[in-house]
Amino acid sequence: MQPLELRLRIASPGLIALPWLEPLAEWDATEVPFRDVPVGPSRHLVRFVETDGALWALKELPARIAAKEYAVLRELEHRELPAVRPAGLVLQPIDDRAILVTRFLDRSWQYRRLLMRIPPEASKHRERLLDAMASLLVDLHRNGVFWGDCSLANTLFSRDGQTLQAWLVDAETSEIHPRLSDGQRQYDIDILVENVAAGMVDLAVRLDQPEEIQDQLIEEAWGVAARYEALWDVLHAEPTFSFDDRYQIEGQIRRLHDLGFAVDEVKLEAAGDEAYRLKVAVAARRFHAVQLHDLTGLDVGEGQARILLGDLRAYQASRSAALSDAESAQRWVQEVFRPGVAQAHSAVGGLGDPIQAYCDLLEVRWLLSEQAGHDVGDLAALDALSHRAVPPLSAARMAVAEATTGQIPALDAAMVAELTADD
Repeated sequence: MQPLELRLRIASPGLIALPWLEPLAEWDATEVPFRDVPVGPSRHLVRFVETDGALWALKELPARIAAKEYAVLRELEHRELPAVRPAGLVLQPIDDRAILVTRFLDRSWQYRRLLMRIPPEASKHRERLLDAMASLLVDLHRNGVFWGDCSLANTLFSRDGQTLQAWLVDAETSEIHPRLSDGQRQYDIDILVENVAAGMVDLAVRLDQPEEIQDQLIEEAWGVAARYEALWDVLHAEPTFSFDDRYQIEGQIRRLHDLGFAVDEVKLEAAGDEAYRLKVAVAARRFHAVQLHDLTGLDVGEGQARILLGDLRAYQASRSAALSDAESAQRWVQEVFRPGVAQAHSAVGGLGDPIQAYCDLLEVRWLLSEQAGHDVGDLAALDALSHRAVPPLSAARMAVAEATTGQIPALDAAMVAELTADD
């Protein structure tokens, strides 16, 4: 019997006051502020508590496993990787049990909620989800993280601009190494493909979908490996060229920037007669987010930053060239961004992320202007956004966006409505 050890990273009176001496299953719902959050199957008991203005996930599991997961999540946070943030670890005096406390990821969705709202024929929306899964696994592997149980059930999704961001929420089987071998990476990919296929088919069966839809979902799940490899190859490409053709370095860096990756170091090595091999060390996927933060102080997601920088550049082009970048950026924040965020958030009923609402407003204005052949302005876009009356992407816009981001662009009106309906 171990003594109670309460280790909390946040001095929350509500968390401290919880009945930690008792098994989680026996906590009294009349005394504990539980919140009912729909979750998928879990090996361990998970309950949610809302206290001091925040929502916390509490997972009960063996003390050794809980301590390991807590340490892994702390390291993922330190490396700024997309994973839930650990808030505490409580070792209980109950048969070597512990409770892991994590901060609930605001404005996120489980795959069940996403897929249940996507009609079977709308494969492009599922492709966004699979892009996000592949991207998450690449980010983890680049940092030496072996997930070990990568699946839809262990992942949450959130909107970031016009893409989906996947987040790791279960690190029980995860390991952190200086570097992963190709065998470790392939094993994790195999687990991902198998689990994604099983999760999608299980949901299709629950929704009573025909067998041909189930077969289609399995085929889509197998494609997540190709998505992973394509992104991994871009990040680890080592092209060779002559010294006179070194202008190609800029093209390679631009491709990485378009994907959101910052470049840490560029290295040229001799690779034979008059040939040189380019090696690019890639840093975190926050290239545009860092740019925007340096100019404005705003801290947003990478996908949101890409959209907001475009709005800022358009504002700069319409103003006096005598202003410095810093001056025009601050004026944009005061004159355009803050009023626009307030209007857009009001247009969607005050639901969801205000900055994401403004990103949606900019995308809606672009789509309406493309359809009309001229700039329709904010009022028309706000009206369309408030009524979910967003036109579909044209083929040209689809091609341009997919070419520049490497992902299927822009959630359409129906999807935006579903994802913001009950945030």
